Amino acid sequence: MNYAVVMAAGKGTRMKSDLPKVLYPVLERPMIEYVLDALEESGIGKIIVVVGYRSDLVRETLAHRKNLVFAEQTEQLGTGHAVMVCRSELEKHSGAVLVVAGDCPMIQVDSVRKLLDAYKGGETSCILGTAHKENPQGLGRIVRDAAGEFAGIVEEKDATAEQKAITEVNMSYYVFHTPDLLEALTHLKTDNAQKEYYITDTPLVLKSQGKKVFALPVLKPIESLGINTVEEAKIVEEALKNNNN
Repeated sequence: MNYAVVMAAGKGTRMKSDLPKVLYPVLERPMIEYVLDALEESGIGKIIVVVGYRSDLVRETLAHRKNLVFAEQTEQLGTGHAVMVCRSELEKHSGAVLVVAGDCPMIQVDSVRKLLDAYKGGETSCILGTAHKENPQGLGRIVRDAAGEFAGIVEEKDATAEQKAITEVNMSYYVFHTPDLLEALTHLKTDNAQKEYYITDTPLVLKSQGKKVFALPVLKPIESLGINTVEEAKIVEEALKNNNN
């Protein structure tokens, strides 16, 4: 059985709403419902939803769903920390765990299945789901070595002109071998401007330990449409309408 962690603790200040971000309506449904639909259809057996801001409302809204458990992130200390608070649930699991954000309603079932199919029962420690985008502005670029293997993620603000020309981008979809993920989390540091733990640091931690880490460009560019503003919510609504036609 595969697990998934859905990061859903944020407030979503830029949404101009007092709702938890993942409950902001997209085509009259909370945006997280699209994510959960895709995960369930992909055959995920257990979904851990990380809640924080107004967690009671998120729990209540999702109470109708089976195979769902909640983990509380009382402090917002980054994406890596969001996964850390799931430790008690993840320690029960020795297979694959998919980590995704709850504010990406364009997630595609086909993409999730391809990532899970690439997981070879513990032979691979981490698989990053990536995509090629004609206009990758604002997204972290996937850097590969001379052999074409994953070498790291460079955020745009840190990228050289040559790296900015890379079209393969990190989409914040990860499949981990759960025991390796839990061990890697203990090595995360907060030596960054935000003083937060980043899940994006875990692939390099695993790679430094000699573990197998792959970046697979199997995601569709449309899946990079996340929601941080009201304007972006409108763009996603149009994309969902077109996707359903």
